[in-house]
Amino acid sequence: MNGSWIQNNNNSVFWSTTRSMARFGLLMLNKGKWDNNQILKESYFYEATNALQPINLGYGYLWWINGQPSFHLPGSQATFPGSIVTTGPIDMFMALGKNDQKIYVVPSRKMVVIRMGNAADPSNPTFAVSGFDSQLWLKISALYQ
Repeated sequence: MNGSWIQNNNNSVFWSTTRSMARFGLLMLNKGKWDNNQILKESYFYEATNALQPINLGYGYLWWINGQPSFHLPGSQATFPGSIVTTGPIDMFMALGKNDQKIYVVPSRKMVVIRMGNAADPSNPTFAVSGFDSQLWLKISALYQ
Protein backbone atom coordinates (compact mmCIF):
# COMPACT_ATOMS: atom_id res chain seq x y z
CA MET A 1 0.00 0.00 0.00
CA ASN A 2 1.16 3.51 -0.67
CA GLY A 3 -0.06 7.06 -0.49
CA SER A 4 0.73 10.44 0.99
CA TRP A 5 -0.90 13.21 2.99
CA ILE A 6 -1.31 16.52 1.16
CA GLN A 7 -2.19 19.77 2.92
CA ASN A 8 -4.94 21.60 0.99
CA ASN A 9 -5.87 24.85 2.76
CA ASN A 10 -7.42 23.72 6.06
CA ASN A 11 -7.85 20.12 4.94
CA SER A 12 -5.39 17.25 5.11
CA VAL A 13 -6.10 15.00 2.14
CA PHE A 14 -4.79 11.46 1.77
CA TRP A 15 -3.82 10.72 -1.83
CA SER A 16 -3.61 7.09 -2.88
CA THR A 17 -4.41 4.70 -5.70
CA THR A 18 -7.50 2.56 -6.09
CA ARG A 19 -5.32 -0.52 -5.64
CA SER A 20 -3.93 0.74 -2.34
CA MET A 21 -7.40 1.65 -1.12
CA ALA A 22 -8.57 -1.86 -2.01
CA ARG A 23 -5.63 -3.38 -0.16
CA PHE A 24 -6.44 -1.33 2.91
CA GLY A 25 -10.05 -2.53 2.64
CA LEU A 26 -8.82 -6.14 2.39
CA LEU A 27 -6.62 -5.63 5.44
CA MET A 28 -9.70 -4.50 7.36
CA LEU A 29 -11.83 -7.32 5.91
CA ASN A 30 -9.24 -9.76 7.29
CA LYS A 31 -9.28 -8.14 10.75
CA GLY A 32 -5.82 -6.65 10.38
CA LYS A 33 -4.11 -9.69 8.81
CA TRP A 34 -2.13 -9.69 5.56
CA ASP A 35 -0.67 -13.00 4.29
CA ASN A 36 -1.28 -14.51 7.75
CA ASN A 37 0.74 -11.71 9.40
CA GLN A 38 -1.11 -9.66 11.99
CA ILE A 39 -0.43 -6.05 10.83
CA LEU A 40 -3.07 -4.34 12.99
CA LYS A 41 -4.02 -5.66 16.40
CA GLU A 42 -7.34 -7.45 16.23
CA SER A 43 -8.45 -5.39 19.24
CA TYR A 44 -7.89 -2.22 17.17
CA PHE A 45 -9.94 -3.70 14.33
CA TYR A 46 -12.79 -4.43 16.78
CA GLU A 47 -12.69 -0.90 18.19
CA ALA A 48 -12.52 0.65 14.70
CA THR A 49 -15.58 -1.21 13.46
CA ASN A 50 -17.83 -1.04 16.54
CA ALA A 51 -19.49 1.89 18.27
CA LEU A 52 -17.77 2.04 21.63
CA GLN A 53 -19.20 5.39 22.67
CA PRO A 54 -22.82 6.58 22.95
CA ILE A 55 -22.45 9.89 21.08
CA ASN A 56 -22.44 8.50 17.52
CA LEU A 57 -23.52 4.86 17.19
CA GLY A 58 -22.66 4.90 13.49
CA TYR A 59 -18.96 5.63 14.01
CA GLY A 60 -15.98 3.65 15.31
CA TYR A 61 -12.33 4.70 15.00
CA LEU A 62 -12.34 6.44 11.59
CA TRP A 63 -14.83 3.92 10.15
CA TRP A 64 -18.56 4.42 9.64
CA ILE A 65 -20.65 1.48 10.84
CA ASN A 66 -23.84 0.48 9.03
CA GLY A 67 -26.74 -1.33 10.68
CA GLN A 68 -26.82 0.78 13.85
CA PRO A 69 -30.00 2.25 15.35
CA SER A 70 -28.84 5.85 14.72
CA PHE A 71 -25.94 8.05 13.53
CA HIS A 72 -24.64 11.63 13.33
CA LEU A 73 -23.10 13.22 10.23
CA PRO A 74 -20.01 15.46 10.30
CA GLY A 75 -20.82 19.02 11.33
CA SER A 76 -24.26 18.10 12.65
CA GLN A 77 -25.56 17.63 16.17
CA ALA A 78 -28.72 15.98 14.81
CA THR A 79 -29.30 12.29 15.39
CA PHE A 80 -30.61 10.42 12.36
CA PRO A 81 -32.53 7.17 12.98
CA GLY A 82 -31.58 3.92 11.29
CA SER A 83 -28.64 2.71 9.23
CA ILE A 84 -26.34 5.12 7.45
CA VAL A 85 -26.91 3.34 4.12
CA THR A 86 -30.35 1.76 4.39
CA THR A 87 -29.90 -0.14 1.12
CA GLY A 88 -26.53 -1.59 2.19
CA PRO A 89 -25.71 -4.71 4.22
CA ILE A 90 -26.08 -4.26 7.97
CA ASP A 91 -22.57 -5.62 8.64
CA MET A 92 -20.94 -3.13 6.26
CA PHE A 93 -18.39 -0.64 7.56
CA MET A 94 -17.08 2.23 5.48
CA ALA A 95 -14.39 4.85 5.04
CA LEU A 96 -16.41 7.76 3.65
CA GLY A 97 -14.27 10.59 2.34
CA LYS A 98 -14.81 13.99 0.82
CA ASN A 99 -16.49 14.07 -2.61
CA ASP A 100 -17.56 10.43 -2.50
CA GLN A 101 -14.14 8.81 -2.09
CA LYS A 102 -15.15 5.55 -0.42
CA ILE A 103 -14.04 2.18 0.88
CA TYR A 104 -16.92 -0.19 1.67
CA VAL A 105 -16.17 -3.47 3.50
CA VAL A 106 -18.85 -6.18 3.77
CA PRO A 107 -17.63 -9.16 5.84
CA SER A 108 -20.72 -11.34 5.13
CA ARG A 109 -19.98 -11.15 1.39
CA LYS A 110 -16.18 -11.07 1.74
CA MET A 111 -16.45 -7.93 -0.36
CA VAL A 112 -14.49 -4.70 -0.65
CA VAL A 113 -15.82 -1.95 -2.94
CA ILE A 114 -13.82 1.17 -3.80
CA ARG A 115 -15.18 4.40 -5.24
CA MET A 116 -12.86 7.15 -6.50
CA GLY A 117 -13.50 10.12 -8.75
CA ASN A 118 -15.24 13.46 -8.60
CA ALA A 119 -18.24 14.02 -6.35
CA ALA A 120 -21.24 12.06 -7.62
CA ASP A 121 -23.31 15.25 -7.30
CA PRO A 122 -20.94 18.22 -7.84
CA SER A 123 -23.69 20.67 -6.85
CA ASN A 124 -23.83 19.03 -3.40
CA PRO A 125 -20.36 17.74 -2.40
CA THR A 126 -20.27 15.90 0.92
CA PHE A 127 -17.81 14.78 3.59
CA ALA A 128 -19.42 11.42 4.35
CA VAL A 129 -22.62 9.73 3.19
CA SER A 130 -24.45 10.97 0.09
CA GLY A 131 -27.27 9.83 -2.17
CA PHE A 132 -24.63 7.97 -4.17
CA ASP A 133 -24.30 5.36 -1.41
CA SER A 134 -27.97 4.35 -1.50
CA GLN A 135 -28.04 4.18 -5.30
CA LEU A 136 -24.86 2.09 -5.47
CA TRP A 137 -26.07 -0.42 -2.88
CA LEU A 138 -29.47 -0.75 -4.54
CA LYS A 139 -27.65 -1.88 -7.69
CA ILE A 140 -25.18 -4.15 -5.90
CA SER A 141 -27.93 -5.73 -3.77
CA ALA A 142 -29.92 -6.51 -6.93
CA LEU A 143 -27.03 -8.74 -8.05
CA TYR A 144 -27.57 -10.99 -5.01
CA GLN A 145 -31.33 -11.50 -5.31
